Amino acid sequence: MWKVAAASFIGTAVEWYDFFLYGTAAALIFNRLFFPSFDPLVGTLAAFATFAVGFVARPLGGIIFGHFGDKLGRKSMLSATLMIMGVATFAIGLLPTYERIGVWAPILLVVLRILQGFGLGGEWGGAVLMAVEHAPAHRRGFYGSWPQMGAPAGLLVANAVFSIFSRLPEEQFVSWGWRVPFLFSAVLIGIGVFIRHSVAESPAFRAHQAQAAATQASASSGAKLPALEALRTYPRQILLAMGARFAENGFFYIVTTFVLTYGTGQLKLERSTMLTAVLGATAVHLLVIPAFGALSDVLGRRPVYLGGAVGCAVLAFPFFWLLDTQSTGLIWLAITLGIIAHAAMYGPQASFFSELFGTRVRYSGASLGYQLASVFAGGLSPLIATALLTESGGKSWPVSLYMVVLALITLVSVYLSAETFREHLTESSSTAPTGGAAGTGEKREVA
Repeated sequence: MWKVAAASFIGTAVEWYDFFLYGTAAALIFNRLFFPSFDPLVGTLAAFATFAVGFVARPLGGIIFGHFGDKLGRKSMLSATLMIMGVATFAIGLLPTYERIGVWAPILLVVLRILQGFGLGGEWGGAVLMAVEHAPAHRRGFYGSWPQMGAPAGLLVANAVFSIFSRLPEEQFVSWGWRVPFLFSAVLIGIGVFIRHSVAESPAFRAHQAQAAATQASASSGAKLPALEALRTYPRQILLAMGARFAENGFFYIVTTFVLTYGTGQLKLERSTMLTAVLGATAVHLLVIPAFGALSDVLGRRPVYLGGAVGCAVLAFPFFWLLDTQSTGLIWLAITLGIIAHAAMYGPQASFFSELFGTRVRYSGASLGYQLASVFAGGLSPLIATALLTESGGKSWPVSLYMVVLALITLVSVYLSAETFREHLTESSSTAPTGGAAGTGEKREVA
């Protein structure tokens, strides 16, 4: 189990390194390299728009890799998603800027960002299912949090590497320094693929294959179109999972990505000051995610998740009040508190979402709920926050109100969801399909 957990963590950390690296660069440098003809704030808006494009591609990756993950197995999909992400990230490091090739520079940047989103969209479902479906029933929250830890680990490494090169003289950083973190991705991808290759297929999927063979069905039968079947049989679970993500996903990108723009642009703070604050908070994030995952094994997924959403709503205004002091210590406090509130939702999320679906469509169902929300929550939150800041003349209160709205959507969604932490990965009254095929009596295999 520890080997599976470690492989899920390391592989996911590599994927998130690639994805977050783009967000950091979009906040700090891409407006100058790829949108130099715009006003600085408008250029930042354009850079965040390309950041959002990656989220639009994530549901497509979730559908396609979810389909094959439910048909062929979880393990085979994970190396493919790593390779797609790695190639796209490495290519960004080689991309000519607007000054060299004109409008083709932002166009190619968008194409590579789409590939990043496509790869990550397929990654999450496979990684969390490998951990959750291997885990003992009473420890799914804890072990399911390990691939979730990959997100802060990836962000930590991305910001740390970017922070090192951002200390170069400005001319060197703009000309070549920003490229090195993207090129470094090739090394991390090789490590991730090697580690994942040694992990066995999920027991739940193997049991599903054995059951299919015993009933003289194809060993890879499953659902013919898992994504469509998930939408047909689990519409309520998918919608509630989407709603549960709004505060978690949107709040996270405001606290870790938009905050860089707000600090350096609005408050005129040093780039290194903001990056260091995010790095410190991310280290805390890495530690508290498994703690909240383990807590959900004791209290349940819903109470822990609801506590995180309440924390996000409570922090929405104080977060910017602390930033506006321009005190290094209070900036650290603001970002760290935001990260802890996020971790209370993110820790139990993998097990919570996985437990909502049957094995035959679990990869597709969990991926759809997770990735569709990413388009409207995390993908748009830095863009919306920057636009609100622009329209208000630099005032932060509209952004705080936006954060409260995200929290309310999540509170309602989680409140309406069934509690799943005491269930085996078998069909039950709390997790039965709620769509048109609810009466088919499909059974969810015991992991």
